[in-house]
Amino acid sequence: MNIIETRGLTKVYGSNGNAVHALRGIDLVVGRGEYVALIGPSGSGKSTLMSILGCLDVPSGGTYALDGRQVEKLSGADLAAIRNEKIGFVFQQYNLLPRATILRNVELPMLYAGVPRKERRQRALDLLERVGIPDKANVLPGALSGGQRQRVAIARALANRPALLLADEPTGALDSKTGQEVLALFRELHAQGNTVLLVTHDPAIAATAERRVELHDGLVLRDQMEKAA
Repeated sequence: MNIIETRGLTKVYGSNGNAVHALRGIDLVVGRGEYVALIGPSGSGKSTLMSILGCLDVPSGGTYALDGRQVEKLSGADLAAIRNEKIGFVFQQYNLLPRATILRNVELPMLYAGVPRKERRQRALDLLERVGIPDKANVLPGALSGGQRQRVAIARALANRPALLLADEPTGALDSKTGQEVLALFRELHAQGNTVLLVTHDPAIAATAERRVELHDGLVLRDQMEKAA
């Protein structure tokens, strides 16, 4: 089954003379287990497309099926439920709760999903082991490096076993060495069967994915497999 399937996706902001056509008809299919980089310059539409694919926004036209379910016309409450169930987000600025322990940060999505306490704790510990920081469970985010905080964010994104891992410029706040370590972790997660969509403006980062989808002026300009992947 395809995780992402869009047909003729459009997004228009404003109206009449002030209308801005951010997306002009996007057809995109991402299969289960793919690692795709969505790349484009500022104004290309990639941030708008990411918001729609992440169920943070709705399109003006066209259709969007996420893991087999049509979501383009759902209510805000239904979209919030789908985000928690189907999508793991990794952001540039980590978005961790500064006064909660690392373990608590990773547990949080499972708390919202109603996962029992004992299972939440064990799953969070397992995820911290998986991202390489099992010894940081009881510290606060402020005690960690940027790379470690991004690893926590990745563990949190995986907490509810999402169908899609959506990463928005995940190395943007990191130095190059730490950024490469985080990208290596994404490749490892992909090798373990996770579906990853990485949003970036950097061709070098996009080249680490197995497939690159390039946007320009709200359209897919190029969609190709990366030889180096």
